[in-house]
Amino acid sequence: MYQVVPGGAGGTITDVIPKQKLSKDTRPLVGAGVIGLVLVIAAVTAWCYYIASLRKAELLKTELLDLNKDGYIIRNQGGSIVFRMDFRSGTLDLDSCTKEGEILSCVRTTDRKLIFFIETVRPKDTVQCYRVRWEEVVPDIPVEHAMTYKFAHWYGGAVSAVQHWPISISGQQAPKPFVTSDIYSNRDEFGGILESYWISSNATAIKINNSVPFHLGWNDTEKTMYFQARYNDSSFKPNPGEMPCAELSYRVCVGSDVTSIHKYMVRRYFNKPNKVPAEVMFRHPSWSTWALHKTDIDQEKLLKYAANIRKYNFNCSQIELDDGYSRRYGDFEFDPVKFPNASAMFHKLKSDDFMVSLWIHPFVNHDSENFHTCVERGLFVREPTGQLSALVRWWNGIGGILDFTNPETRDWFASQLRSLRSRFGVSSFKFEAGEANYLPWKFKTLESIRDPSIFTRRYTEMASLYNDRAEARSGYQSQNISCFFRPIDRDSVWGYELGLKSVIPAVLTISILGYQFILPDMIGGNAYVNRTYGNRGLPDRELYIRWLELSAFMPSMQFSIPPWEYGDDVVEIARKYTALHESLVAPRVLELASEVLSTGDPIIRPVWWIATGDFVLYFDELTISSLFSHFCSKQAWKRVN
Repeated sequence: MYQVVPGGAGGTITDVIPKQKLSKDTRPLVGAGVIGLVLVIAAVTAWCYYIASLRKAELLKTELLDLNKDGYIIRNQGGSIVFRMDFRSGTLDLDSCTKEGEILSCVRTTDRKLIFFIETVRPKDTVQCYRVRWEEVVPDIPVEHAMTYKFAHWYGGAVSAVQHWPISISGQQAPKPFVTSDIYSNRDEFGGILESYWISSNATAIKINNSVPFHLGWNDTEKTMYFQARYNDSSFKPNPGEMPCAELSYRVCVGSDVTSIHKYMVRRYFNKPNKVPAEVMFRHPSWSTWALHKTDIDQEKLLKYAANIRKYNFNCSQIELDDGYSRRYGDFEFDPVKFPNASAMFHKLKSDDFMVSLWIHPFVNHDSENFHTCVERGLFVREPTGQLSALVRWWNGIGGILDFTNPETRDWFASQLRSLRSRFGVSSFKFEAGEANYLPWKFKTLESIRDPSIFTRRYTEMASLYNDRAEARSGYQSQNISCFFRPIDRDSVWGYELGLKSVIPAVLTISILGYQFILPDMIGGNAYVNRTYGNRGLPDRELYIRWLELSAFMPSMQFSIPPWEYGDDVVEIARKYTALHESLVAPRVLELASEVLSTGDPIIRPVWWIATGDFVLYFDELTISSLFSHFCSKQAWKRVN
């Protein structure tokens, strides 16, 4: 039957079950259940986050490298940290990172997009490498990474005015263009022989890609070197049509020992020379006119210099006629006042079995007869618009600098050198300068070059035709040019700033950078009056003797201040050490020189090359100096007694 429920229209017909109130005894049980449920959910959530963090941590490890948002570290097989790099240009958004095979990549920082990856490469069983690339996608944003150097001693980079072995960093320097410079005139810059390559005592090496607009800085308080890529406020330029988006790309490799990792890097990144220079250049010293006569050289003095070499019974691979033989810089003619009969002079020298090399440079001064020709034919480096030849200042005046990216310039320059050879029988040339710092800050060349140091490379290529005896003081990616490379002029002083103590560190540095046919500059230094010790403008006598003894154990020897300026006893010492060089040193050097063609291994080697496990030797500058001082002291004792 029906049941009528009170409520009128809109009322509801239903079965009604009376509600029961919870007793005070059951309420705690319900609360405990709720809390338990919350705890279970929290535990599950925490577990999920933990698993996710493990997966992320695993993702951010690749072989022996650990990546975090601010940088990465690399460990060796024993688990010790051997390399650390911090990111100074942004913080990675780790949620944007993925790993596919051997490549770990990220596409964002915390505030912008980018292209970043680290690729693991295993070229050899004993070598582990990492290709690193950070590329900005917005123009004019610099990329900067900071390498910590406190884990080891480091070698390489560039020759410098104050040269130590290993590298000794002091002070703070904001990143500046890593380009070739004349460090005699600009002592705070990087030197004329330079490569973006460093190697450490813990068998770690880093090579910056040649395509990078590379700037280098440092901070000795933080123990860091700043590796920066940028185009803004820089002498580097992007390729034509490219946006100035900075890219810092490099390879870090870790090996079992420093010698094997260096051998790998040299074979991977440096060209090898294609021939060994003339054997006589290794056996017999060359004789330069510079330190003795400076620009005050003339025909009579040159012939007398050659006659004295014979008078005092010295051998000679060649005489180097240095600065001062032409009337104006840029003329390829002998000054008729100073050299009234150059043809007869060369004939006399040839009849006395002297080969003669000439000093040469890339400048044509504004008062030279060739200046107008070079302007009209467009042979000079130009100002940024490309409409006008650029004027540059160098240590001998103002003029144009030849554009060796221009085939017509190379042909014109080579024709001038051929003329000198054919007319006078010149044996070779000393290629002076060539550093990028002599280019205008903004410049234009026929072949667009993004890296100013490529100009150095193009200039040193001009030595290729004369590489049996040629000499160059600058080099960049020039290891295959088989001429003699020398560190820039040394002062006649004892210290590490372009002095005697800098010779071994400079030669070792050049060797590590792949330049093996080395001329360690003139014995005793350049004898500038304001940069020497001693009287009459001569280097200090003891300094000269020590320099002579050291040079005897170098790949080649070069005199300028002649030993007879000091008397018969120094002449005898010079004869002894040139004979020792010829009989003992040169044969071994020539043996190693032939191996360079296939291996690229250095001729002048650090002590750790053959004793990689003796870690005292990695900081061997004092060791070498003390050993050499001991050796020289013994020789001095023998001379006295």
